[in-house]
Amino acid sequence: METHLITLTFQECSARYGLDVLALQDFLRAGLLRSAPAPETVIVDEPDDLPRLARLHHELGLAPEALDVILAMRQRLVRLQALLASETARARQLENFLRGSGAVEDFG
Repeated sequence: METHLITLTFQECSARYGLDVLALQDFLRAGLLRSAPAPETVIVDEPDDLPRLARLHHELGLAPEALDVILAMRQRLVRLQALLASETARARQLENFLRGSGAVEDFG
């Protein structure tokens, strides 16, 4: 999975996602965001992470530690879905091969 890093100021986070400085500092302390070299800026590993984090924060009002668990579970689910898709393709390919209708390719 490819990573896309973006850097945002606290002001941009507030304007775009409604996150105040205190929430951003809590997210930094919890490891949900990474601090950028410039003051009051954060690094976001994936473009969808911060909007998702903001939505969970606003809608559920959970502590940053709980949001960390939710995001970790989501990442694991995404990895498992990709693995399932790969294994399903391999099984389909093997079925086709056993029926004599296709060659086996390496999905590794």
